[in-house]
Order: sequence, then structure tokens, then C-alpha cells
Amino acid sequence: MPLITSPNLDAGDDFYEALLSAHHGLDVDASHAFNARLILLLANHIGRQGVLLEALAAAARANPVSAVSPVSIDAPTTGDASPRGQA
Repeated sequence: MPLITSPNLDAGDDFYEALLSAHHGLDVDASHAFNARLILLLANHIGRQGVLLEALAAAARANPVSAVSPVSIDAPTTGDASPRGQA
């Protein structure tokens, strides 16, 4: 399954509003921690290493000063990008 990069959110504006609301009242460190938890939850939901690596690469391309190196993104760390339990 390739990474979907075209608009694919139903009620995208509503989600964005909820995301902003979730950050309301958080200081910078708490906001970063919240984002990290959200990213890990969504990554777990996706569950496919190849899709996640595509997402990392796309995000890095969108931000040329990103600290993420495309070399580390493109090189799988586990060697097997298939979902768990499937070969």
C-alpha cells in the first residue's frame, strides 16, 4: 500500500480544529510531547514500515532544513517491510 498524499480526510477542517484545541494551553515541551504521542499512535495504526518510511521521506522533502536525513529514512532498519505475521 503506497502512501496516500492526496486529500483523504473527511472533515479535514474539523480535525485541524480538534488538533489545535488539543494543543490549547500546552507549553512548547508539552506540545512537542503531545505531537510525539500522536505520531506514534498513528504510526502504530498504520503499522506498515514501508508506508511510514515514505511518510518520513515526504515530510523531510517538504522541510528542506529537516533534521531527518533521507539516507536514514530510505534504509529500512528491520530488513522486512511486510506487515507482522505476513511474509
